[in-house]
Amino acid sequence: MTRRIIINADDFGLCTGINKAIQQAHKQGVLTSATIMTNMPAAEEALNMAKKMPKLGIGVHLNLSRGKPLSKEPDVKMLVNADGQFASSLLRLSLLSVIKHRFRNAIRTELACQIQWLIDKGITPTHLDSHKNFHAFPPIFPIVCELARRFKINAIRYSYEPKQLCQLPWPLPTEGGKKRANRARALALINRLQNAELLKTNAMLGIAHMGRIDVNFFKAVTLYNQVEPAEIATHPGFPEEIEPEITSMLHERKGDLDALCCERTKQYFQQADIELIHFGQL
Repeated sequence: MTRRIIINADDFGLCTGINKAIQQAHKQGVLTSATIMTNMPAAEEALNMAKKMPKLGIGVHLNLSRGKPLSKEPDVKMLVNADGQFASSLLRLSLLSVIKHRFRNAIRTELACQIQWLIDKGITPTHLDSHKNFHAFPPIFPIVCELARRFKINAIRYSYEPKQLCQLPWPLPTEGGKKRANRARALALINRLQNAELLKTNAMLGIAHMGRIDVNFFKAVTLYNQVEPAEIATHPGFPEEIEPEITSMLHERKGDLDALCCERTKQYFQQADIELIHFGQL
C-alpha cells in the first residue's frame, strides 16, 4: 500500500521572510501544506500567496503567544499584557486554562476569530494546529475540537511522534528535542482519549528534530517510517529577512527550506512510492 505523508510548514503569515520561503518550498520542493497565523501582520500577504497556490493545503496555525488578538470582546483582554500583546507563557496558558472558566471562554472567543478570519477571506481550512502545539493541552484540546466541528473543519494536528525517531538508525536529535517529543507524545495520547474522531493522522514527525531537519532526515522518513498517514512539521524561512525577536528559530529555517527543495529529497520520496498530500485529501 502506498504510504501517504503530509509535509506542513508552520508560521505562514508570521513575516515576509517565512512567507516567501513557504511559497518557494511548495513551488520548487515537496511542501504540500501550510498553516496561517491569521492574527499576524504578514497574514494578508500569506493569504494572497496561498490563493495563487491551489494545490497547497491551508490550515490555521492557532496562536495565543505572539502578536495581538483579532477579537475585540472584553474577556479576551485577560489573554494580553498592558500593550495589548499576547503575553502568556505556555506554562501560564496551561495552568489558567485549567483553573479559570472565563480564561477558557476567552481562548474560545479568540481562536474562533482566528479561524473565521481565514474563512471570511474565502479559504476553507483543511485543518487546525497551533503555535508551540498549545492546542494539545488537555483543557484546551476540547475547545479546539468544538471549534473544528462548528466551522466544519475535519482534522486537527495529532502531535504523537513515535519513540523510534529518537533512536538509530534515525538521525539522533538533541536531548532537548527528545524531551520536547516526550511531552508532545504524552499530550497526544490524552488527546486521542478525549476525541479521536478529529485526529486524521497517526503520527507527527519533526518534533524531536525541529531545527535539525535536513536531507538525511527526509531520507530516514522514506526508509524507516511505516506509520501512515503521517505529518511532517517543518519551519522554512529566509533568516536574513526575519527579525530575530519574532522567533527562537532563525538560521535553522534555512536548513528546512534547503531540505524541502533539494532534488535528493524529491528522489527519495519518489523512489519510496510515497504519496505527498495535504489534510484536505485525507
